[in-house]
Amino acid sequence: MRECISVHVGQAGVQIGNACWELYCLEHGIGTDGVRKGEENLLPASDPSLGTFFDETPTGKVVPRCVMIDLEPSVIDEVRTGPYKNLYHPNQLISHKEDAANNYARGHYTVGQEIIEETLDRFRRLADSCSSLQGFLLFHSFGGGTGSGFTSLLLQQLEQEFDKKSRLGFIIYPSPCVSTSVVEPYNAVLSTHSTLHNVDCAFMMDNEATYDICQRKLNIERPSYNNLNRLISQVVSSITASLRFDGALNVDLTEFQTNLVPYPRIHFPLTTYSPIMSNAKAFHEGMTVAQITAECFEPCNQMVKCNPRTGKYMACCMLYRGDVMPKDVNSAIASMKIKSNVQFVDWCPTGFKVGINSQPPTVVPNSEMATVSRAVCMLSNTTAINDAWIKLNHKFQIMFNKRAFVHWYISEGMEEGEFIDAQEDLRTLEQTTPKLMKILEISNKVARTAAITMPMMVTASCPLRDLSRPSSKNPQSKCNLKLRQLKKKKYKRIILSTQF
Repeated sequence: MRECISVHVGQAGVQIGNACWELYCLEHGIGTDGVRKGEENLLPASDPSLGTFFDETPTGKVVPRCVMIDLEPSVIDEVRTGPYKNLYHPNQLISHKEDAANNYARGHYTVGQEIIEETLDRFRRLADSCSSLQGFLLFHSFGGGTGSGFTSLLLQQLEQEFDKKSRLGFIIYPSPCVSTSVVEPYNAVLSTHSTLHNVDCAFMMDNEATYDICQRKLNIERPSYNNLNRLISQVVSSITASLRFDGALNVDLTEFQTNLVPYPRIHFPLTTYSPIMSNAKAFHEGMTVAQITAECFEPCNQMVKCNPRTGKYMACCMLYRGDVMPKDVNSAIASMKIKSNVQFVDWCPTGFKVGINSQPPTVVPNSEMATVSRAVCMLSNTTAINDAWIKLNHKFQIMFNKRAFVHWYISEGMEEGEFIDAQEDLRTLEQTTPKLMKILEISNKVARTAAITMPMMVTASCPLRDLSRPSSKNPQSKCNLKLRQLKKKKYKRIILSTQF
């Protein structure tokens, strides 16, 4: 059994956790009190799929393997008094009396330090109850004080105590135009600085993209946070379905990072889900494997505001669930590879990692989303995500140039140098992708030039007696001279060795 522990931090993380566990319970046939109901939904006792995310007690009650943390009590109190109040273990709902007030420094240095030991004790107890802990799934936002500051502190402690375990994050990224706080760029840059070093893979979403999907696809005129969280929970459920259910091709936590992270710092995949449709449209739209696969490459279906057509894909992970045959998946992916608007880097010829799970998607009763027989979630590591870093860095720079609001952070124990270090780290990440693409383009040009030049030089006719003497009349010497001039002029940094 390979258990996973879910960590929900801050208001965004806890509210997304509510929606996710509500959906998990429906998929596994678990009631609001943690008791499995209905013989038709009852999984075999020996089935390890339930134990991955739930811990079963001797009385037959199941308890989620999760910890919900917030520095102020109101959001956690909603869980304690909500319809699923009997599902969660009371000791795994951790709240404090003082809020972080949208301040990264309060969550990391002052208020967060007061409950970090209590939180770590809960993780130790949960880890001890696992037979083979696979890793942690963290849900939080970049823009909030608790979601950014306390999560950074928690990640540092988890890395020290569970350094060999995978840490995957589901991150609510700041939207380009819609913002919930003035100091959101500060919190996001400081949190990104920590995430670069302490998280193995971070799946990004933003409220604006999710809001647009609810308006355009689900015909919700004014989407609420409940609508957004239920849509995000469908994405999370598809990603974790292979961990919770058996399938033809299952994907575990280690496989995500192995196939999606080509370089350690470039671990921020885009998230896309299909099909997303309302009940009114469900009977009028096609939902074949090829159609839902093609929809994943459309910008209108992705959870982050950026244009993937301006960049190149480095890796794609396609997670299918429901009535899906491997033959249909292979043909759908083959058709996507030949499309001009889907470009992969030259050094990744395979490009796709595929997961197939037989469990069909489930929707919450009275939900705006239609029930479908199959769905796909695409996790793609693309160079287009660089647009999000550029926008965030620009907002940060505008505020930090005037040192606006910086005194609130310094008064909580931070130093101004931490802002500069975090910005430099983000700027390095922002410049990594263009440098990588430039190196690839130069390498491709040199390879093409060598392929064209070598046959011309090999077929050059010269007398045998001249081949042994390096004279200026020797055609081979002239070819070598031209090749050296070509290398010096255009490709100074690349060594090209040619033998004749």
